[in-house]
Amino acid sequence: MGRYDRRRFLQLTGTAVGVATLGVGTATASRSDSRFFINLRDVDRSEIPDDVEIVHDLSQADVLVARGDQDRVAGTTVADRVIDRGDDRVGAVESRDGPTTDGKGSSHNHDGAPSNSEFQWDKREQDVSNDLTGKPGGGKSVHDVSTGAGTRIAVVDSGVYDAHPDLADVVNDELSENVSEDPYDWRPNGAGDHGTHVAGIIAATNSNDGPDGGVLGTAPDTEIVSYRMFSGQEGKQGDGYAGWVKAAEAGCDAINYSVGFPAPYVYPDREYEEEIDLREELRIAEQVAEYVRSQGTVIVNSAGNDELDMSGSHPEYGEILSIPTEAEGVFGVAATGPIGCGWGGKHSDNEEKWLTGNRLEDPTDSPAFYTNYGSAVDVSAAGGDADRDALDRIPEAERDLVYSTIVKTTYEDGPDDDEDEPVNRPSEIVDTEPGYGWKAGTSMAAPQVAGAVALVRSLRPDASVEAVESLIRETASDAPGGEAYHGAGHLDLERLVERVGK
Repeated sequence: MGRYDRRRFLQLTGTAVGVATLGVGTATASRSDSRFFINLRDVDRSEIPDDVEIVHDLSQADVLVARGDQDRVAGTTVADRVIDRGDDRVGAVESRDGPTTDGKGSSHNHDGAPSNSEFQWDKREQDVSNDLTGKPGGGKSVHDVSTGAGTRIAVVDSGVYDAHPDLADVVNDELSENVSEDPYDWRPNGAGDHGTHVAGIIAATNSNDGPDGGVLGTAPDTEIVSYRMFSGQEGKQGDGYAGWVKAAEAGCDAINYSVGFPAPYVYPDREYEEEIDLREELRIAEQVAEYVRSQGTVIVNSAGNDELDMSGSHPEYGEILSIPTEAEGVFGVAATGPIGCGWGGKHSDNEEKWLTGNRLEDPTDSPAFYTNYGSAVDVSAAGGDADRDALDRIPEAERDLVYSTIVKTTYEDGPDDDEDEPVNRPSEIVDTEPGYGWKAGTSMAAPQVAGAVALVRSLRPDASVEAVESLIRETASDAPGGEAYHGAGHLDLERLVERVGK
């Protein structure tokens, strides 16, 4: 892989839609009208002034999300984070659209267009289903043991487009909810299709009857519950935690939370309106996580895309604290991916050979160039990688990214998703077009693990959070880069379901 400047890479690829590592700041309102957390372990609720509005009552975790004059609350409070997807440091490091669900825009080779599922190296390398290669009878697959039936996974994100043919049968519209403060529903509105891509990685059903078929998720028989925390391009951490609590109380087996930030590294020079006490913020995350886990729900979180060692400190900016990845009770996932999948070799026009022999420059379990690493990583999983020089020159180089479900949206009150300036506020939706696309980031790695939780809980519905996490760690495989990049190892679905299915 050639030398390449990461900031230039992000500028060339545009504003990505994932949110594994985010530009952050505090609310732009004045301190007398700002959002903040109240820690009820330090604050007597009866002493909170009447004019302080409670936005989210998370008292199950001894936490309130409030709005008002933070200075008037005696005791421990910490400003709520504003998470901005419109910034060039936003999560997924690459995002490219592919064909629509009717096949328009597909690339072609000697035997016609590859089926959509043939682009899914992340599922093929795990032997999720023999149907992915069009060769049934090729041995026992993961889905021969478990498909996630009877389980429920929450996606706390930008919303999930449930009219996509590969997601139409898996989203629970009664439980799904908008946890932001805008008046719209839980479907995507102004913050792109990141949540839809994540949901497809977990639970896509390959139900598209178009000429190129659909894509398949890790657990196609699980149920998805969408909690939309982003309103336009902005989301608030407090809304995310509200989604956690709602998911736990709805009986979700896991929460996929591809959101987070390392501070203060992301924007060390930004003048924050309010000083944020990172340790108190971490404490809030841990209290919410403690409650969620007590309800039997696993919290799966993306480790971030800033190439940071979360075990140490930055030589100029000091300690790196990645929230919520480093919170006790959060399962952190780093990203891996191949270089050379379906491009650059003599068999690039033969999908069956893309992953065989020595045709990959880097194997699928190699650490992605962008992934955070260190002691907060529990396991690694497929998030996609990129030869950043080749992406400018070779269209097929995008195949090293993760392929999943997307939606393109036209808004009444703003530009389309694919324009330079995405909608920065929620709006009425004029039109939607489901399709498929590539993204890379730890945002794409986390849902691989969330899907794995569904596979386990389908076979062992009474398994504790600790038992599920231990099974995933214990069955993970050794991978290049060792513990720093993979924690206990690289997610291995075959070994996992073999162990659980005994």
